[in-house]
Amino acid sequence: MHVASGRWLYGFLLALTTTILWGVLPIMLKAVLEVMDPYTVTWYRLFSAGIVLFCWLAAKRRLPSIKALSVRNRGLLLVAVLGLAFNYVLYVMALQRLTPGTMQLIIQVAPVLLMFGSMLVFRERFGIGQVIGLLILIPGFALFFNQRLMELMTQLSSYTLGILIALVSALSWALYGLAQKQLLTIWSSVTVMMVIYLACSLLLWPLASPLEVLQLSTLQRWLLLGCCLNTLVAYGAFAEALAHWEASRVSATVATTPLFTFSMVALGSMLWPSLIEPELLNSLAYLGALMVVSGSALIALAPSLIQNLRNRRLRRLSITPPPSS
Repeated sequence: MHVASGRWLYGFLLALTTTILWGVLPIMLKAVLEVMDPYTVTWYRLFSAGIVLFCWLAAKRRLPSIKALSVRNRGLLLVAVLGLAFNYVLYVMALQRLTPGTMQLIIQVAPVLLMFGSMLVFRERFGIGQVIGLLILIPGFALFFNQRLMELMTQLSSYTLGILIALVSALSWALYGLAQKQLLTIWSSVTVMMVIYLACSLLLWPLASPLEVLQLSTLQRWLLLGCCLNTLVAYGAFAEALAHWEASRVSATVATTPLFTFSMVALGSMLWPSLIEPELLNSLAYLGALMVVSGSALIALAPSLIQNLRNRRLRRLSITPPPSS
């Protein structure tokens, strides 16, 4: 079993880096999508990240052998590739119809779906803390959509379609996560991501139009470069954070990503109103967003909190003096 190094501050800073990068990602993607289609944006992100990881592993002489995989593991790799490819493309397609903050909040469903999948596939337990987290998260979504509940329930508008696409994107990520969890038992995280990134980019190649990059403005090209670096650096920081800090705490930190997105959109809309549109939300919606983030963080932290309570109880019992005869 992996044990964190104990350098919690370093782990926290890495997790915070991931959170900030993922928080700003939909804002950059939104600007690039004004010219470039979802398939091409996704292809650039996956291909660039895959090539960098390929060069890194080649320099270290640690390139994997696909032929060495068993038939079962090749099937898992196929599920992971299709899951991540659909997740990336559908995320961008949903973002075309939604605001960055809304998109980041909806994608919080992904780790919850992964948790349910882990219960079914790996027989992981569902504790009381996670139940409480769900009871906070679900009403939070209802509050967040309070201004558009009627539209969501009665119309298949562009907004409603965007929400549905985002949910399918979250489901795709959960399937990818379940497959990757098993692949990590035979390959390192860098190796798994390199193979998946390159396989996804090969899968998307017939649908992509790389020459669309020539139609981007100078600012949009810089933003596209930022999106590509984001894919590589954010996941790298996330993986490294897990090496130094407990996974539950890293996940809880990353769960706050929507709050960073809302904050950056608010700041960006004031500084560059022609580039970034503000989130038109009322107080109830912001309260709902806070509840969703809190519920998601609690779901991630619950197993760790329960284990800590059990350990404290055991330590307390171990130092309790025996009853006098």
